[in-house]
Amino acid sequence: MSARFTADLDAVARPWLKAIGSAGGRAGKTAPLWLLADVPAAIAFAGGLALGIDALPRGLPAAAPWLVLIAVAALARGLLARRGARAGAEAAAGVKAAARHQAVAAILGHGAARRTGGEALSAVVEGVEALDGHVSRFVPARLASAVAPLLIIAAVAVASPVAAGVLLFTLVPFGLVMALAGGAAGEESRRQFLALERLSSLCLDRVRALPVVLAFQAEGAVTRDLSRAAEDLAARTIRVLRMAFLSSGALEFFAALSVALVAVYCGFNLLRLLPFPAPEQLDLKRAFFALALAPEVYAPLRRLAAAYHDRQAAEAAALTLAALPAPTPSPPVMVFDAPPAIRFQSVTVTYAAGETPVFDSFDLAIAPGEVVALLGPSGSGKTTLLNLLLGLAPLSSGEVLIGDQRLSHLGSIASAVAWAGQSPVVLPGTLADNLALAHPGARRDELEVAARAVGLTQVLDGRGGLDARLDERGAGLSGGERRRLSLARAMLKPAGILLLDEPTADLDAASEQSLLPIIAQAARGRTTLIATHSEALAALASRVVRL
Repeated sequence: MSARFTADLDAVARPWLKAIGSAGGRAGKTAPLWLLADVPAAIAFAGGLALGIDALPRGLPAAAPWLVLIAVAALARGLLARRGARAGAEAAAGVKAAARHQAVAAILGHGAARRTGGEALSAVVEGVEALDGHVSRFVPARLASAVAPLLIIAAVAVASPVAAGVLLFTLVPFGLVMALAGGAAGEESRRQFLALERLSSLCLDRVRALPVVLAFQAEGAVTRDLSRAAEDLAARTIRVLRMAFLSSGALEFFAALSVALVAVYCGFNLLRLLPFPAPEQLDLKRAFFALALAPEVYAPLRRLAAAYHDRQAAEAAALTLAALPAPTPSPPVMVFDAPPAIRFQSVTVTYAAGETPVFDSFDLAIAPGEVVALLGPSGSGKTTLLNLLLGLAPLSSGEVLIGDQRLSHLGSIASAVAWAGQSPVVLPGTLADNLALAHPGARRDELEVAARAVGLTQVLDGRGGLDARLDERGAGLSGGERRRLSLARAMLKPAGILLLDEPTADLDAASEQSLLPIIAQAARGRTTLIATHSEALAALASRVVRL
């Protein structure tokens, strides 16, 4: 493993993994304890097995208590394993949620996805998922593997100090093999994750440049580049698997060798055939107890070895995730007690240096509760003005006042704005889930009233009411019904500002006319800006501004 990579792990990846691990909560703390609780259950199982076999010659009644102990211990081990796996999964879910929230906030707040191509997006998807095995399997197994073997060896020493010494001695090569294999696997995992990032970044860049690729007929070259990147990822994945299988084989060899040594010693001791003087003379139950516990010494270490690759994958992903910029703090939630005035003062909006400004020294004053329609051809800047209020367009110069406060000081007023556009987002879930996006605290009766008010009665009555299922494409909803859904959200949200972006675009005259009363109702008592091409919709406004 390279010295630079090791330094990065110690300085960046491991501290980040330790910090994000706290998001696992109580489940992350209890998962190792459930694995450790398996130790007394394993000792009880081995003890019941040894004493039961020793008691069998005296009849089944003599062995019955030990058979019951075997059954209870076996059941306890199964329940403990299940509970430990569940706790690990719960901890991993919490850590992944925190890591994904942190990464997405960093990307959206700083534009990291645009600067790093597909690497940041790959980190959000594949990188966060790589944390699963580390949190759910490796971290619990690490504590258990440090304590459990010694506890089991101590139990073996009660029956046979020599067998315990053999087990303790064979832990040394087992640990050395794990360390060597882990170092090699870590380097291969890092290379595999870098290859995955390169492939994701290359694919994203080529999709973005698809019109240029088609214009220059470069499909063949792009296909070859993607093929090479995919083959490189496949080759590196095979190397990781090869290293994992080699290390697993070596570990199994030493585990089998140690158990065999204990078995040979116990067998020859029972038969009085040891070629050297032994400090102890075993009987059947003591020998069988030591032999039954010998494989249990290496069970926690096997579990750790199986999860060791998860640790390497997580550390490789953590290097990318930790390099993302820290997310900016969320702006305070804005609340206006009454519809505020909005004033654009000498506003200039330029998206990129050297480009023609969309607006240059634009002025507009909107009184509290006034409805203003922005009318103009495509490209005149109607949507830009709305986006400026939402923080989605840059304010190059000038100022926007919301009430008596500067928008540049507020940062964003999106939380205090109700929005309805021509392409509303539809999420997989029920109609109620989609209606409640703008106002999560709304009651079901409020949702139904809003849905019927905007004309979604047919959807409610014909598709199961508020529990009607929708997919991400809004299957089953017409274009007009989607706009009605967007208007229902705007009506539900208790906001003093309403922004409407082409709410009737691409609708026929009849559909548009049916929406006009709903839009008028949604705008009542709010400061409203409507961007539209429609003279009929603009007629609802108290003032029309032509751009």
